[in-house]
Amino acid sequence: MSSEPTSTVRLSVNGVDRTVDVPDRQLLSDALRHTLGLTGTHVGCEHGVCGACTVQLDGRPVRSCLMFAASAEGHEITTVEGLGNGPDDPGPVQQAFIDCHGLQCGFCTPGFVTTIDAYVRENPDPSEEEAREAISGNLCRCTGYQNIVRSVCRAAELVPEREEDA
Repeated sequence: MSSEPTSTVRLSVNGVDRTVDVPDRQLLSDALRHTLGLTGTHVGCEHGVCGACTVQLDGRPVRSCLMFAASAEGHEITTVEGLGNGPDDPGPVQQAFIDCHGLQCGFCTPGFVTTIDAYVRENPDPSEEEAREAISGNLCRCTGYQNIVRSVCRAAELVPEREEDA
């Protein structure tokens, strides 16, 4: 009986250096959820289409269901858990979703939050059309997107406020 090959991988996740043993073919989404217990990263389609598994890799949104965990070695990974300080101190994008009622069931929300966080840092004053384009790679079955678009614009307002407070 042969066992699946594994690798020891050093990851920086949400600012914390971690060393994990993972099967060579384990996806980053599975390593985050099952190995590291960061269940905020959701897995929807498992084909990179829905965006629920989106995390940031070196500040850029990526689909964690399309990437092997071992290939993330040496990179900074930020999940939705790394974008705020818990329920009493949400990050700017999380606060924008609260302010604008940008979620319903919440399944797609972590992917939207990580996508929007990266977007508004590079685009501090998006129009509604630009906000709609920014989220076009993430699918939601519940909201109709109106309040998510509002959340993008609100997040752009909140990010400079949060950075001034830091």
